[in-house]
Amino acid sequence: MSKLRFRISMSLDGFVAGPNQSVENPLGVGGMGLHEWVFPLAIWRAMHGLADGEANESTAVIAESLANIGATIMGRNMFGGHPGPWAAKDPWNGWWGDNPPFHHPVFVLTHHARPPLALDGGTTFTFVTEGLGAALEHARRAAGGKDVALAGGAKAAQQYLAAGLVDEMEISLAPVLLGSGERLFDGVGDDLHGLEHVRTVAGPGVTHLKFARR
Repeated sequence: MSKLRFRISMSLDGFVAGPNQSVENPLGVGGMGLHEWVFPLAIWRAMHGLADGEANESTAVIAESLANIGATIMGRNMFGGHPGPWAAKDPWNGWWGDNPPFHHPVFVLTHHARPPLALDGGTTFTFVTEGLGAALEHARRAAGGKDVALAGGAKAAQQYLAAGLVDEMEISLAPVLLGSGERLFDGVGDDLHGLEHVRTVAGPGVTHLKFARR
């Protein structure tokens, strides 16, 4: 069976997004500081249609996270837009424009149904209202034997972690404090639900901690 693999950046005080998230400030106040380490990397820049960039210890970590992924799951908050029902006349279509960087099926956990959204480059967003189990089943079927990426945000990750469904987790620990926002491990309990620490990679401005189910 394919693996469910989760990767996210986190602050020293445990937050994966800052306070006061909005359409204008999707990562919350200070949230961009969680990702400063990745923006200069050539591998990240190429994914977003940008030239040049650098390589360092984080390059291999990113490359590994992208390998053998056939579908992605994300929460409604990560897909973005306003809370509640989708706008009928002009629904929110994501942060990524007409050609998102996924290039495979993406399944969005939501309480509000809407038709699938097909965009350029092979990305189709399917909106799943039946819960995390159904989203994982749909994603595994769409992945065709490849692994499934769990993209976040915090609430979606918490549900899959607490249910013991995550097979691999890579936390990229950024040397910043956010003070408040969305904590990754709220409600998960006092254990890692079968995950064990298997690797540490230190790069400029980040430390990558990998956990896996043995």
